[in-house]
Amino acid sequence: MTANTPSFSEFFRYWLKLGFINFGGPAGQIAMMHKDIVDARGWVEEKLFLRALNFCMLLPGPEAHQLALYLGWRLHGYLGGTVAGVFFLLPSVALMLFLSWLAAAHGSVPMVAGVFRAIAGAVVAIVGQALWRISKKALRHRILWWFAGASFVCGQFLRVPFPAIVLLAGIGGLVLARLRPDIFCHREAGSRECVMEEPQHFDLPSLTHVFKVLAVFVCIWLAVALPVFAMNGSGAVLPDILLFYSKASFVTFGGAYAVLSYVADAVVHMGWVSEAEVVLGLGLAETTPGPLIMVTQFVGFLSAWNNPGALSPLSAGILGGLLTTFGMFLPSFLFVFSGAPYIEALTSNPRITAALTGITAAVVGVVLKLGVFFGVSTFFPAGSPVDFFAMALAAASGFALWRWNTGVHVLVLACGAVGAVWSFL
Repeated sequence: MTANTPSFSEFFRYWLKLGFINFGGPAGQIAMMHKDIVDARGWVEEKLFLRALNFCMLLPGPEAHQLALYLGWRLHGYLGGTVAGVFFLLPSVALMLFLSWLAAAHGSVPMVAGVFRAIAGAVVAIVGQALWRISKKALRHRILWWFAGASFVCGQFLRVPFPAIVLLAGIGGLVLARLRPDIFCHREAGSRECVMEEPQHFDLPSLTHVFKVLAVFVCIWLAVALPVFAMNGSGAVLPDILLFYSKASFVTFGGAYAVLSYVADAVVHMGWVSEAEVVLGLGLAETTPGPLIMVTQFVGFLSAWNNPGALSPLSAGILGGLLTTFGMFLPSFLFVFSGAPYIEALTSNPRITAALTGITAAVVGVVLKLGVFFGVSTFFPAGSPVDFFAMALAAASGFALWRWNTGVHVLVLACGAVGAVWSFL
């Protein structure tokens, strides 16, 4: 702890408040925490904040949520990390459950359907802007463009599973680091010369720490999973939902859009939800605070609502949504609590950095595949004529994003209002 470490009550109030106002996706959430915790309050130093952010970028899962977990752990130990991680999510969990019910129970009402149809058009533009932002950040060398292109071809045409793309991209990054180390070397501002960095030595805790944390989290997962497996005879998809999202959380490198590409392929293929419902989920997630990856809770809710078995659709939907969130976010707590003592060693390891660079470049191709998926399902819905209304809203949304940098949640709400008026007229 530092001299500026807050009291636990002050710390608790901050994270409770942040959970209700952390709009803007990971970039906005990270900027908000930096402004509040580093600049305004001085609870942690700039150098520590950046190291923590680099550490979270190495992990699968939502980096903004993991950064909140680490900062909470740094300030008030495991209890602090738990408080920060839970309250960062809690408001969005409640809001997304309500929106999921609204979509499932009343999505066929003409005005509600008009709102959701308009939101789908905005989502296509939002994914396009995200693709542009990610590519500028990730594709710093022309060779990395080949990583992105190969990733898109493998996913779109060869149907290579997302975990395999991640693995191949990581191996490709390691190989490229040996063949072309100049791509990964550190350079001073305004210079093209590589700066050789001295190897650092770190006093690391025993790996016993990792195994102890892992044992605790296995017990937590089993405490939830065993009652769910006991419900297997009900015919609901709840056990499958818990298993799928628990596995997905370990391979979801690259942020919410990469996660959604993997999830969308799987859940549509399994027949749990439709393409249009996945698109709608992303639009609704953009309007709520919390991690953008909360879109998976919407998908989990509808998956169980559509396949309730012996349960009522509402009961199955609520359980499906909560189990999805549990499966997606529990590993984030595991990764941070087990890996936090090793943060400096991990973030300074050039091999890990090279593998992550390859994965990040490949994620650009994955997000492009997601954009194609959303565009086709929105503009050319199966069994329906071409949706020129959604095309017009996508074009208008894209213009607003690039010309005025309109806030995403504001844009989605505005498009929803246009859709309501259009359906009324």
